Amino acid sequence: MSEPDTNNTNKDKSIAEAAEGDAAMRKADVPEKTVEAEAGDAAETAASEPSKSADPAEEEGEKTPLNSENEEPNSNASAEVKATSGADSAPEAGGFETASEAAASSDETAGGGDDGAAGAGAQDETREHATRAEDQTEEATGAEEGETRAANEDAVSAHPPLPDTRQPRWLRVCGHSGLAQILLLLLALAVFVPGFWTVPPLDRDEPRFAQASKQMLESNDYVDIRFQAEPRYKKPIGIYWLQAAAAKATGYDADAPIWVYRVPSIIGAVLSVLLTFWVARAFTGPPQALLAGIFVALAIVVGVEARLAKTDAMLLAMILVSQGALARMWLNERPRQPLALVLTFWIAMGLGVLIKGPVAPMISGLTVLALSLMTWRWRWIGSLRLLWGLGILIVLVAPWFISIGIATKGAFFQEALGKDLFAKLGQGQESHGAPPLTHLAAMFGTFWPMPPFLIAGLAAILRYRKSALVKFCAAWVIPNWIVFEVVATKLPHYTMPLLPGLAILTAFGLAATSETLPRRWLRWGAAGLFALVPLGVAAASIIGPILLHDSPSPPGAVLIVFSAIAAIYGARSMVTRPMVEAIPRVVLTTLLLYGGVWGFAMVDLKPIWISPRLAQAVDQAVECPDPQVYSVGFNEPSFVFLTRTDTILSSADGAASWIAEDGCRVATVESRYESDFLDRARAEGVALTLSSRIEGVNINGGDELDIAVYKRTDM
Repeated sequence: MSEPDTNNTNKDKSIAEAAEGDAAMRKADVPEKTVEAEAGDAAETAASEPSKSADPAEEEGEKTPLNSENEEPNSNASAEVKATSGADSAPEAGGFETASEAAASSDETAGGGDDGAAGAGAQDETREHATRAEDQTEEATGAEEGETRAANEDAVSAHPPLPDTRQPRWLRVCGHSGLAQILLLLLALAVFVPGFWTVPPLDRDEPRFAQASKQMLESNDYVDIRFQAEPRYKKPIGIYWLQAAAAKATGYDADAPIWVYRVPSIIGAVLSVLLTFWVARAFTGPPQALLAGIFVALAIVVGVEARLAKTDAMLLAMILVSQGALARMWLNERPRQPLALVLTFWIAMGLGVLIKGPVAPMISGLTVLALSLMTWRWRWIGSLRLLWGLGILIVLVAPWFISIGIATKGAFFQEALGKDLFAKLGQGQESHGAPPLTHLAAMFGTFWPMPPFLIAGLAAILRYRKSALVKFCAAWVIPNWIVFEVVATKLPHYTMPLLPGLAILTAFGLAATSETLPRRWLRWGAAGLFALVPLGVAAASIIGPILLHDSPSPPGAVLIVFSAIAAIYGARSMVTRPMVEAIPRVVLTTLLLYGGVWGFAMVDLKPIWISPRLAQAVDQAVECPDPQVYSVGFNEPSFVFLTRTDTILSSADGAASWIAEDGCRVATVESRYESDFLDRARAEGVALTLSSRIEGVNINGGDELDIAVYKRTDM
């Protein structure tokens, strides 16, 4: 029996040891720290600092991430990275974990041989097996590292890391979720309530809506929509039902004053402020969501619509419900979305259709299309359960649409689609045509005070354009804005459904630059845009009444002047400090401005409120209650709402014949038609008495009017 070849055995051992050393060196070069290990280190660090506050907002000067208190957007990406990283530490089934174990196995095999040939063959086989195992390990490690890098790149592309920023003290105090919502509610009421009860009906759309709802209550017909005897088939039934319900709930019924018909609007506006917070919370923490809600509450266009008995404030609330649910479903990326989100999305859209037709589906539909084009992902659309949604829409809207179609023999659809919707696309209706980019220019007034802050934060928004928040808001705003610019008919409130998307972007841009100052020229420009509106309104509140031969409202002028002073201080803060720190002064400026304008200045501007003064003059002209009225030369809907549904708006000849008949009758005649009316009355043998005259300026067109109130002498 021959002795084993010790030279070969030692040589094999050297080879195995070299392989083990090389593998160890390679292993040392590759970081093996997994996400779990990092989490363990973080836990040990946290345990070693027990005195450190868990809430960054509670510590003065401590930096707080922009997406604090909301890990939802990044949770999927984090889970992917964790799963991939965790795979690095798992051994491969049926093989060696490392080349060193293969080498150790080689030693055992080499030492156990009985003869040289058998030992050498076994050693060769072992070395070959070790080499294969080492190669497989390296390939697996490289593939896993590549997958990890790809997962990390995908996660960063979908949700780029947001900068850590230091929040100002006021935002740290107010930016807790529950407190933030309470503050937004109080702010919305403080902004919307002044003038809500006292401002008269504002011609022309508001009294048309209110009068149509009033006639529903008078006739108990809750299907057909009419202004006096004329069909009003421009909008669906939703807002009329809400206004009629408000009149019923308050006990006024058909005798309700105008503020009752405004109740759905102020509810819609307040809900819109709170829902903006809710939509923003899908992407970010309460501080940013609070900023977005503040910008919506302070916007001029929202304050106007909150005080008008129209569709747009409640429509905005329904659109925000749909968009909030849509945002959460898009972030989930699940094959089957939670049923609550699906129902919320489609029910809100159906209610939006009942309020203002196709606007709500257009907003959400273009958002879905733009998101899919930007990310080139289409499967998530199926998770919206389109068939369910179609069924929900049919259940909600079909009963009334079928009823109105039968009641009007199709006239509603001809008017609403052919003469209202499609006509607006091609040409400006009712002198409201304007070229493209008109909405963009008007935004600096209608969305004030937000635009200056949007401009200042635009660079940060573009820098994080791949973040989910920016993608969603861009998909919400850009395609719909293009549609509104292309449509021939343009009114300031048309773009209001896009305001919350811009507000969320603005809040993001402000938070991302809360520790830095934009360029000097940009700060001065933004400050000037902000201060321009209060300064302009202050001048108009004094000069305007004088030009209308009236005197300024003392309390209104004082509040507005104080708002201009606060605006100057706010503009100064925007120039010298991070712009987010100017927000409290912006809020103060806006509260003073709106309180002065809506609470006092507008109400006291008597020359523009012809209808209330004329309706009062009619009541004072005769002793009989609820007189019949015939109006010549003044045909505003507000006068019909404030008098009677059967008030006649017609010619001077007809008025003379009409007043000659028996009954409690009063004729109001504008001075341009007065001589014809008197001549015709004399020809009819009717003796008339001039009761009073009402002078003023028609808010629609700016014409100066002089209206005489006549009654029969024998009354």
